[in-house]
Amino acid sequence: MISIVIPLYNQVAYTQLCVQSLRRAGLNGVDVLLIDNGSTDGTAEYLKSCSDLRVIRNRENLGCAGAWNQGVRETTSEWVMILNNDVVVSPGWLDGLLEAAGKEGLDVVSPAIREGEYNYDIEGYSQEFVGRMGDVVRRGVADGICFMVRRRVFEVVGLFDENFRIGQFEDADFFRRARNAGFRLGTTGRSFIHHFGSVTQDAIRKNRPERPYVAENRAYFREKWQLTRGRRLIERWRRKLREFAWQKCERMFHGHTLKEKWLGGRLRYY
Repeated sequence: MISIVIPLYNQVAYTQLCVQSLRRAGLNGVDVLLIDNGSTDGTAEYLKSCSDLRVIRNRENLGCAGAWNQGVRETTSEWVMILNNDVVVSPGWLDGLLEAAGKEGLDVVSPAIREGEYNYDIEGYSQEFVGRMGDVVRRGVADGICFMVRRRVFEVVGLFDENFRIGQFEDADFFRRARNAGFRLGTTGRSFIHHFGSVTQDAIRKNRPERPYVAENRAYFREKWQLTRGRRLIERWRRKLREFAWQKCERMFHGHTLKEKWLGGRLRYY
């Protein structure tokens, strides 16, 4: 059994697309838990029609970390998937993640992601993509948009830090704790999803302009990990060099990259 935890805050149209794609991909042996963080846009009404899925309704927005922790506590499966609601999944996406985890010995695993405008046939595109990129792995990294976690990781490093308010940096903090504990992270080309891109965070920023939660979370993250300006600069350059090497090699040898984005009228590779 795999559990999929999806926090929701308004944006009901994206939630509907996400749920439809999950159903098309198949939910045999999958427990889907939708956590409504106090939506006011009709999400509650839509969730009443989701009788095949589990639903939790919160009166207020607990933020990403709070909702994720709710989901982890409500599940007992070996693997827990954390998924944004502004995502469309492709056929075979879960099988691909499980195959990669088994083959590569991963404890936290993310799929390849294309972002931006949803202007293509995901079924045909993902089939071609996985055919070329199935053996490609970026080791040591995962993506907060979608990541599958072996339960033992939570048992060892704990749940998500709820001191990160609303959203931002709670995923980076968790990934850092997992790496430090010796768990293996990776992003695989065996699985593919589409991500529209930060629609929930954009809505929150629009509704809460007075609360600088991103700046607060950034400051807390830096203090927690003692990230001085010099250390941040070193980590940033290491990350950029590694991502540059990944992007060049993947594009050259496979014709794709594990992170792609439709931007400015064309597909870009990262």
